[in-house]
Amino acid sequence: MDNSTVSIEKQQSAAALRQHLQTAKHLRQQANRESAAAQDRLRLREWQAGRLARTHADLLASARFGQAAQFFLSDLYGPKDFSSRDEEVERILPLLIKMLPGSALRTIALAVELDALSEQLDSAMVAILCRIGQINCIDEDAYAAAYRAVACQPQRQRQIELIREIGEALDRLARKPLLHGMLKLMRGPSYLAGLGDLHEFLERGFNAFRSMGSATEFLDSIECKEQKLLSKLFAGVASPFS
Repeated sequence: MDNSTVSIEKQQSAAALRQHLQTAKHLRQQANRESAAAQDRLRLREWQAGRLARTHADLLASARFGQAAQFFLSDLYGPKDFSSRDEEVERILPLLIKMLPGSALRTIALAVELDALSEQLDSAMVAILCRIGQINCIDEDAYAAAYRAVACQPQRQRQIELIREIGEALDRLARKPLLHGMLKLMRGPSYLAGLGDLHEFLERGFNAFRSMGSATEFLDSIECKEQKLLSKLFAGVASPFS
């Protein structure tokens, strides 16, 4: 791969990253404008995190896959607020473009895209759950009804695709020993520069995938279960979570 191709790939990743950062930031500002709305968003995200933990309990309990499963649930698809991480990325984006390999920059862009998409879908879910009076007592039936009411099936499908793409990108990064050394060396300077959240995200993801070997079986399991659940929810199947 020549330098011009690498440069084009970096430019594309950087452009996508800027776009998704702005989208996620705008949606978070809307959601956090009022304390009650922020609490509603948190209730939904906590319910979803519990659902994910139940659906993927086998991966969480696995000696091989547990660390990667926890990373997915906490750093990619859980109730955590990623504002600090995204603000750090936005603040030093020009430096990231210069310093990081294209593969690492693309991984961050995919993670922020997932964050922005989840914010968009969660906002729509909260609106429906509030309308039907279930935001304070979310259960499987209420969640399924709101999920279908929001619709957005292509966006839900994209969420699953992003999980796969991020996992595959992290799997490739985990095979780069030089990146491992660079992350270790940058730990102290990153915290001193106020980039602790971003560094922790990269290091946790790298270590989780490095420790389990090939990620294919892990990603196949997540994709299969999430795809089946999506199909059940949109088909209106009774007890889709069982």
